[in-house]
This record gives sequence, structure tokens and C-alpha cells, in this order.
Amino acid sequence: MKIVVTVKQVPDPNSPQRLDADNTIARDGDVVLDPGDACGVEIGLRLKEAHGGEVVLVSMGPERAREAIRKALSMGADRAVLVTDPALEGADVNTTARALAAAIGSESPDLVVCATESYDGSTGMVPPMLAEVLGLPQLTFANHVEVNGSTVSVHRQTEDGYQVVEAPMPALVAVTAGIAEPRYASLRGIMAARNKEVRTVGVADLGLEVPAPAETVEGVEDAPSRQQGEIVEDDGASGVERIMALLQAAKVI
Repeated sequence: MKIVVTVKQVPDPNSPQRLDADNTIARDGDVVLDPGDACGVEIGLRLKEAHGGEVVLVSMGPERAREAIRKALSMGADRAVLVTDPALEGADVNTTARALAAAIGSESPDLVVCATESYDGSTGMVPPMLAEVLGLPQLTFANHVEVNGSTVSVHRQTEDGYQVVEAPMPALVAVTAGIAEPRYASLRGIMAARNKEVRTVGVADLGLEVPAPAETVEGVEDAPSRQQGEIVEDDGASGVERIMALLQAAKVI
């Protein structure tokens, strides 16, 4: 079974964040493998251990993204494809999905595993758009994944519990961050990652035309600060009446 896992390098969530002049997150500081993608890699590795095959990483980003890819390779993934091209700088989710789909399609995977959303963008739009471009059924918000022959089934997380959803493979599964605890890379894994293939492709290699972004960030404003609530002194009947009036205004009672 061939499993493709999408991975991304993001600004370190534990470091202070700032915006560039174009209102996008600055990426010249500390960067790491997206924590959600690490969970996706873990699921891919568990499925490989259970059913055999290989885990292929696909990422889009600058050359520096190799650092995050090496982290995932040191966990046990077999090889990687990095889509990198100056023309993709500032790409919107549509272009991102199409670029990833072009790289993934050439691998003809049985299963594509994505995080539900990235730490830096948090749109949750790329996995469903990727499934649409690839023409694959998608199983989203998965907190448990099983493969049975040519069928993949998931427990789909909901507010009330979970649904059991299944689809024929090939398929795309978007996993939640709490699906599994990513394994630590062993020293042996770190050493082995140095010799694993990381193939680089650009838009010309993928036969892509990159349009102007269909979406841009027009501006960023601080969220309004929360106002202090009203303090009602307990002075007898008037205090109770005031509290009742406030609860009625808030439609609590």
C-alpha cells in the first residue's frame, strides 16, 4: 500500500509571531514541522506497519522546508517530494491544492493523509480541495483510521461523539490533531533520514500554470478587548432585581 502524507513547514507555535508588510505570517524565524502534520505522519506509519508498503511525504514550500521534511523522514517515512518554485510564493489555497495534487497524482497512492488544517493558515480548505482536484472520496475529521482490504474506514469526530464512515480506496483522509501521539525520532532514524530521497519539482515539471491569487489579506486588526462585566452589590431586593434584569436582557431567563 502506498500512503502519501502531506506535510508543511510552519512558524514554531512556541515562538513569538509577527506579520510581514503584506499581512501574512513572517516565516524568517524558527520553523518546525506542523504539529498536525506530525500526527498525519504517525497514522501513515502505523498503517504501513500494519499493511506494508511505503509512506511518501509531499510538501510545498521553499527550499528551507527540507528541514521539516527531514523531521518526518526521521520518524520513519520512506521518501519525499518537495514542490518548490518562486512562482508559488504567496499561493492561495486553490493554487496550493492544485500544486500538491499534481505531485500526488504522479505517485498514484492508495491513500492520502492530511491534517485537518495547518497551524499557520487554519483554513481547513486544502484537504477538501485536494480531494476534489484528485477526484477522490474524502473522509474528514478522522480521529481513528482503519484499512480493510480495499476499503478505508474512519471514526469521524462530531460534537455528539463520532460517526463511522467508509470509502473505497484510493481515498483522502483528513485527521484531527488528537488522533495519535507522534513518535519521537530515534538516533538511527535521524541518521537514516540523511540518505532518504527528497525529490524537488517546480511548476514546469508539474505542468502547472500559476494564476494570480484569488484571495488576499486586505488588513489585520486587533480583536476588541473584552469589557469588564457589571458588578452588582448584594444590598437586598434591588440587587436581586438587577441580576434578574441582566439575565433577562441576555435571554438567559
